[in-house]
Amino acid sequence: MSIRRAITAILALVAGVIGLTVVPGSAAAEVDIADRLRAVPGLTIVSEAPPPAPGMRFFFLTYRQPADHLNSQGATFEQRFSLLHRATDRPMVLHTTGYDMPERVFQSEPARLLEANQISTEQRFFSPSRPDPADWTKLNIWQAATDHHRLINALKPIYTGNWISTGASKGGMTSVYHRRFYPRDLSGVVAYVAPNDVVNRSDEAYDRFFDVVGTDPACRTALANIQREAFLRRTDLVNMYEAFARSEGRTFNQVFGTADAAFEFAVLDSRWAFWQFLGQPFCSIVPPTTASTQEIFEFIDGTAGWAFYTDQDILFYSPYFYQAATQLGWPQLKFRHVRDLFRYPGLYNEANSSLPAELRSQHDPWPMTDIDRWVTRESSQMLFIYGANDPWGGEQFHPSGRDSYTYTAPGSNHGANISRLNPADAAAATATLRRWAGLSTLTTFSVPPTYPALDSFNPDTIRRPL
Repeated sequence: MSIRRAITAILALVAGVIGLTVVPGSAAAEVDIADRLRAVPGLTIVSEAPPPAPGMRFFFLTYRQPADHLNSQGATFEQRFSLLHRATDRPMVLHTTGYDMPERVFQSEPARLLEANQISTEQRFFSPSRPDPADWTKLNIWQAATDHHRLINALKPIYTGNWISTGASKGGMTSVYHRRFYPRDLSGVVAYVAPNDVVNRSDEAYDRFFDVVGTDPACRTALANIQREAFLRRTDLVNMYEAFARSEGRTFNQVFGTADAAFEFAVLDSRWAFWQFLGQPFCSIVPPTTASTQEIFEFIDGTAGWAFYTDQDILFYSPYFYQAATQLGWPQLKFRHVRDLFRYPGLYNEANSSLPAELRSQHDPWPMTDIDRWVTRESSQMLFIYGANDPWGGEQFHPSGRDSYTYTAPGSNHGANISRLNPADAAAATATLRRWAGLSTLTTFSVPPTYPALDSFNPDTIRRPL
């Protein structure tokens, strides 16, 4: 037997043992990524999307998680996640919205800047990633962080590059909490527009924000005036709200109880939602107090969204409101310009108001105190991005000086990201991110290509409570 044929025979024998495919006259080919994923205990490939771009693959998967990480022999649930695969030696971005899993192909900003792989996870207790029956006491920041920790440990043997965590809003908070409990899992964190409500009832920062936000005092005044005008026309607007709900088969009995209570919450939320999702360029659409009742109804629908406060929408977000009520905290505003017109004092300032009665619970201030202390004193490799005109930026994280940074996008709202920073800050933030990912530390590099199938959707800009 020739040496060449002997080597081929040996390679074939080895391939049969470890599952490789051998092409005669060539080196052993890499095992297909789908086969490697299927070999991970507890992981299931649900489906694979059409390739979003050459050299990429996109999967929808589940991973079996304990309902309680302190009881590995107890109940389990299937946590949904997606995977954008480029190459096993590229960096990996762990992305979360902090809510449900986006059911379409996309890539986050860090994944695009790093040309990285990406995992996007669904937060525990968002349906269908929920134990059945559900013990809601197991929905807390440590349990959720441990979900991510287990998933990372399951996939790190495959994806050997540096791991970066990211998310926006509640997703950014989720990334911070994971970093606090499992700092060795990651090489860095990019947290977008992540609020930090350390002391739940000390929320004067939010009131100060609404006193100065934007560049046009007339816009701030117009928003306050239209809120007051809506309350003065309460009877007609509630009648319109009830008619809208009937026409769409929507109800109020499970959370707010009545359309009138939901109306009060929605009107109070409209100014916050305006700055969170619209902002200074849309000041011209704020109607004057002389506008018709229909125009006021349509304006509040276009900012807060009437449908959101009906049972059919708000119940979906029960996992968020439960966490806000028990651990995360919730903005508590003064509303001095309209509080004389309240029928439900305290309604807006309690996260429990947005939950069905059976899920309402007591707030524990310790977790956020611990997180804030850790971020301020001990954290490292933390990058925070905020929008100057985003109300959720009223209370921010302040990271330690250990290779950690905060940048603010001028004029930006809850959609602030690295691309919206001023050029010098964007270059510095990108260079830091690339360094953490183990790529070039140069501040100048070729701009990563864009892919319409990946870049046309950003789940972090969807209307959510946070």
